[in-house]
Amino acid sequence: MTLFRLDASIRTEGSVSRAVADTVQATWRAEHPDARVIRRDLAFDPLPASTWTTAVSAKATPVEDRTPAQHGAVAMASSLADELLAADAFLFAIPLYNYAIPHYVKSWIDTLFTTSAFAPGSTPAIAGRPAVLVSVRGGGYGPGTPREGWDHNTPYLRRVFADMWGLDLEVVEAELTLAEVNPAMAELRPLAAESLKAAHTSAEQTGRTLATRLLSAAR
Repeated sequence: MTLFRLDASIRTEGSVSRAVADTVQATWRAEHPDARVIRRDLAFDPLPASTWTTAVSAKATPVEDRTPAQHGAVAMASSLADELLAADAFLFAIPLYNYAIPHYVKSWIDTLFTTSAFAPGSTPAIAGRPAVLVSVRGGGYGPGTPREGWDHNTPYLRRVFADMWGLDLEVVEAELTLAEVNPAMAELRPLAAESLKAAHTSAEQTGRTLATRLLSAAR
């Protein structure tokens, strides 16, 4: 069994998305102790900013006329696709930054779109495989809150992972994660603690479900 895990938090110490993803992975790993985990950390090892645009230009250029940079971008895109194709399950830990998807995650997705395996309109080979999205938000964005509808991260990722790539996606969410460090949010700390506890509980359940599903598929 192989799990692909992607992290995107700019924090290591104190990162809620990494901690909740650790819970998912630990629960899954308990059932698959000898399994392989493919890790990609886009916050600390981002793609070069020009990768996507160079790969796009390469698609419009005959192979024999491509520049070294174009060949490199195509090779990088292919390598990214191979990481996903090699996995049986997926764990994406992606926090909300400035109301949207982190730019380096968008670059990773856009670069994958340039490959034949993940081109828009195609049926990716990973369709139907299980996946977990850990979505973490510093504030509150639920129904009735002042920022309802301002989360442009989770809906976009659902569209890509579930609707375009066909993954069987489960979402684990935590909100108000900045309450502990933001004095203006001090009164929300009890709610933040409840949200975090619920996220870890959901992560355990989701990790267990993921492990059980893969064990069933392997039999």
